[in-house]
Amino acid sequence: MSEPAHDSEPVHIPDHDLDDLVSTVTQLVAESRKQGETLARLADEQPPQQDDGQDEPGRTEGTTPASALAGSDSTATGAEKPSSIFILALDGTAYAEELAALTIWVRHLLLPVYGREITTSRPWCQQWHEHPEAVARLHALWLAWQQLTDIEAGPTGPSVWQRDHLDPALLQLRAPDGPFGACTTSPARPNHRLLASPEPAGV
Repeated sequence: MSEPAHDSEPVHIPDHDLDDLVSTVTQLVAESRKQGETLARLADEQPPQQDDGQDEPGRTEGTTPASALAGSDSTATGAEKPSSIFILALDGTAYAEELAALTIWVRHLLLPVYGREITTSRPWCQQWHEHPEAVARLHALWLAWQQLTDIEAGPTGPSVWQRDHLDPALLQLRAPDGPFGACTTSPARPNHRLLASPEPAGV
């Protein structure tokens, strides 16, 4: 008699692990807010930059990482508004710090709760941070999570986040022709390959 296949079995989280998960989520929220307050304070301590008010499109100098915006009232305290909170608009240290914070959230909350099984019809790549589309979509999802799980979002905030942000993002990320289409189809057979981007018009 052959052994039952375990690949298709749903993941069951024991009740005692759910308590650990709640504790982890609470800790992540607290750490995110603390990081935001620290980054906002550091931004306030920087000497103001003189400019003529004409920001170049996509300029990232002086940009406060988006995690600071999500977890603090920097705009209310007079801190300079960043040109963009979009992670791909950041560079250097700001990008590295934002990606590190995003990675903690993906690794400790998103994947354990919403990751589901990896299959050819629902791929995933452990090196998702090397896929620009994945970074952009996951970062947007994380920003929405910070806003809609805040107490001020009200009791329907988490439901709105799952319906309007989580479900569409995962459908795009884990589609067979999505950014991970050429990557991992099984945890036992890891694979990572960037798909070719379309050539710009006129090239």
